[in-house]
Amino acid sequence: MILKKLKNQRGATAIEYGLIAALMVIVMIPAMQMVGGNTNGMYDRITNQIVGAMAAAR
Repeated sequence: MILKKLKNQRGATAIEYGLIAALMVIVMIPAMQMVGGNTNGMYDRITNQIVGAMAAAR
């Protein structure tokens, strides 16, 4: 009887960990997209400044 309860709790714990992992992924995807967009914009600004500096040096 004790082993049966342990087995049931292990299954419930696995499901709980799975739900936690799924929620973390749901939160992480938009956050990563936002960071990626900000990083892209930063590199665009740097590129434009480098091109402008090179054009001014000629």
